Amino acid sequence: MFGLGEAVLIASAAGNSPWTVLSQGISQISGWSIGVTTFLTSLAVLLLWIPLKQTPGIGTILNAVIIAIAIDLSLPYLPQTDVFLLRVTEAVFGILLVGFGSGLYLIANLGPGPRDGLMTGLQRVTNLPVARVRTAIEITVVFFGWLLGGTLGLGTLMFAFGIGPAVSMGLYLVNYFSTRSN
Repeated sequence: MFGLGEAVLIASAAGNSPWTVLSQGISQISGWSIGVTTFLTSLAVLLLWIPLKQTPGIGTILNAVIIAIAIDLSLPYLPQTDVFLLRVTEAVFGILLVGFGSGLYLIANLGPGPRDGLMTGLQRVTNLPVARVRTAIEITVVFFGWLLGGTLGLGTLMFAFGIGPAVSMGLYLVNYFSTRSN
């Protein structure tokens, strides 16, 4: 779900999530697909875990692999349009999918994703508030992604302000439906 949501956001051409701006920029320079650069970025982030003494779980590895594969497998089949309203609608749908996918992934509790582990590790080491650490990380990656040619736009801003509520809704829905089935 998370990877499909990222792919929908990319296909909207309205602006990517910060980490996908970076992956797309690397993709444009390297010639590799966005899925491959997403995976390689995840591996690079995992290397940053070493000095932070973070421990990956099976979910950490699956996060890196599955999201990258989902992006590459779904992106060629997603609609692309020049109609602004449809692009924005597609971006909103992508953000909601990422939020729901986050709810599924977080409820599983199998280890943080590479980027979440970087955030929690840096927060622990610096003792700064999580919001400040995450914001600094996101601004840094979007800046370098933009310098490399990644797509920055309205969708990026929508993601920045909408992902929190989308994840909250995803967590609520996953929790609601998982407790209803018992």
